[in-house]
Amino acid sequence: MPAPSPAVSTRQLTHSTGRFTRQTGGSQSLERGLMLLRAFRVGSSSLTNAELAARTGLPRPTVSRLTRSLVDAGFLRYDITERAYRLAAVVLSLADAFGHASVVPEVALPLMRRIAEAKKVNVGLAVADQTAMVYLASVRHSGDSVSRTRRVVPGTRVPMEATAIGLAYLAALPAAVREDLVQEITQKAGEPCPELRKEVARGIAQAQALGYCTANYQPGHLTAVGAAFQGPDHQWYGLNISFPHKASEKPRDVARYAPLLLGLIAEIRAACDGRARA
Repeated sequence: MPAPSPAVSTRQLTHSTGRFTRQTGGSQSLERGLMLLRAFRVGSSSLTNAELAARTGLPRPTVSRLTRSLVDAGFLRYDITERAYRLAAVVLSLADAFGHASVVPEVALPLMRRIAEAKKVNVGLAVADQTAMVYLASVRHSGDSVSRTRRVVPGTRVPMEATAIGLAYLAALPAAVREDLVQEITQKAGEPCPELRKEVARGIAQAQALGYCTANYQPGHLTAVGAAFQGPDHQWYGLNISFPHKASEKPRDVARYAPLLLGLIAEIRAACDGRARA
């Protein structure tokens, strides 16, 4: 009788599949509390229990218990005048710790700024958060009306499935992890959406074949080329260059900016390697 094969540890599974795996279950209460923190965005600096319940879909009594715990733990503070909750200062400390955990944004920003200023384009650096991409740095010098008026700063979120920076990130993931994310994206759409899946598949195939992909996140205004690269911290980053959309000139513009984007990634990697050796 053959000896049973040794059990594969969850850490080994995580390493081999690229998907985080653990035998122990997670904490539902913690996950729900973090849902409340995610509900705070630019434009919603204070939220009541009722507003938090509406944004998260959680029952009001559950929200009340969670906000109490988050206030006690110092992650929320209660505004007596507004009778609503605000994020506490610890969130800023976490953001500062996150910013110092990788050299990539610091190294990339001056290189991004040089290209944006010289070519009059927008250049952005982002990482993934669930099904969104979150900007770590953005330099905007395109002269179109959207770029002049739209606020894109560290923390700005954009949908993964509708942006070149997000599609390029998806293309870089292991197949099983990517399919899980695409499934989550389509479920959030709320109805059958073959066009969405078709566009996601197009962007992924383009990025895998060429090293970059294109998308029109602001249809009629901006076209972007995006690519992904792995930093020295083993995290995947998305980088994009966006420029005014001109249908008749799109092939020429993409041919101009895609090599510039890939060259910028090479510069960022080289600069990070130089920093590590110093």
